[in-house]
Amino acid sequence: MRQTDPAPIADLAPVRRRAQQRAWNWYDWANSAFYTTTLTVLFGPLMITVAGRAAGCGGSPDDTCKKTVDVLGLHLAAGSLPSYLTSFATIASAFILPVVGALVDRSGRKKMHMAWFAWSGSFFAALLFFLRGDNWQLGAVVVVIASILAGCSLVSYYAIMVDISTESERDGVSARGWAFGYLGGGLLLLINLGMVLGHGALGIDKELAVRLSLLSAALWWAGFTIIPVAKLKNVPPRNVLPEPGGLLKRSFGQLWATLKDLRNYPMTMTFLLAYLFYNDGIQTVIYSASIYGSKQLHFGESVLIAAILLIQFVAFGGALFFGRFAAKYGAYRCLVWGTVAWMVIVVGAMFLPEKNIALFLLAGVAIALVMGGTQALSRSFYSLFIPRGREGEYFALYNACERGTSWFGTLLFGVVFQVTGSYRPAILSLIVFFALGLVLLLRLDTRRGIAEAGNAVPSVV
Repeated sequence: MRQTDPAPIADLAPVRRRAQQRAWNWYDWANSAFYTTTLTVLFGPLMITVAGRAAGCGGSPDDTCKKTVDVLGLHLAAGSLPSYLTSFATIASAFILPVVGALVDRSGRKKMHMAWFAWSGSFFAALLFFLRGDNWQLGAVVVVIASILAGCSLVSYYAIMVDISTESERDGVSARGWAFGYLGGGLLLLINLGMVLGHGALGIDKELAVRLSLLSAALWWAGFTIIPVAKLKNVPPRNVLPEPGGLLKRSFGQLWATLKDLRNYPMTMTFLLAYLFYNDGIQTVIYSASIYGSKQLHFGESVLIAAILLIQFVAFGGALFFGRFAAKYGAYRCLVWGTVAWMVIVVGAMFLPEKNIALFLLAGVAIALVMGGTQALSRSFYSLFIPRGREGEYFALYNACERGTSWFGTLLFGVVFQVTGSYRPAILSLIVFFALGLVLLLRLDTRRGIAEAGNAVPSVV
């Protein structure tokens, strides 16, 4: 009697993918420390203090300092220097990231690209520990380099998501990653703010506490990156367009080919434009929340810190909630209604009464819930519109839309304040970005766009 091979007991592919997805989450945990502790909270005030000393403004972190420092022949107000550095880094990233994405698509070592960009970025971020006295130049250079390298690492990180998940799994994978990032970033921020506020009990001055916090964010970023690098598996490149020459030349060639080919994917382009607008609104709300709370609603530092931490931890739940909601109703509906919710939030923010802590924190909860969900689902939803094998390049375009144009909202916010003299109409003006994003989302034919990209259409989109 002829023996036959035993039938497989179970399909283990989903189990293997889930293990890869858990490893992948750790990079969200790792890099969020840099974005939260360094870029969002602590770097700006310290840079203003140090640059202010050089300019003769004194030693307090006052963003009203109008005295200038010389930056490559330009005389920039010390109080505005962090904003200018952030704008320069984001605009530079818009040009650099697509080239990095093209290189990533041609490599079978995505996780190592992610790792080296992350470790290089964390090295420069660690040098912010030496931002002291009146030596602002060092901080200005290294924060720009670290920000660009962080963006480069995310191009590989986002592309890896496509390798380790099916189309139907993406929303949950992205949501868990964002949630993990909010939790990690919030945990370190809580520790660092405790150290800064309690510096006297530790026997150190406040500025040293801030510098140690910046160093801890760099070490956190570098250290936790080891986990995904150790556990993720590389996947060979697929569907790579033939280009002659070396790797760098082929990368530029593929980039140009993709930009020309983008017109063949009109739904992909429509979503990118929608994301450009509504994400600009999101980034400006995040940027302006502390300004609005302190200058318009007259809250002190303790209330603002409580709001920052509340938003960080509630956004963890918001990302998970939207992930589950998307599994039932589809990411598209979540993004549409999430954008509507952002419009309601900015209208409500305009009418917040001064010094009403309960309503201010309630607004923070609303921001956190919607922020966590819309950011997580934007990443996974966009992945469905990317032609297979070109994830690095297309996610680079996605990041370029986010980084290269994220100053539109802050510009409008500043102009409206200058014209009206109030932050209330300034915050309301941001509704324009959400409205434009919503109009473009409503023009999106989701199933057509996914099919044009050659991807499987999930049962619920």
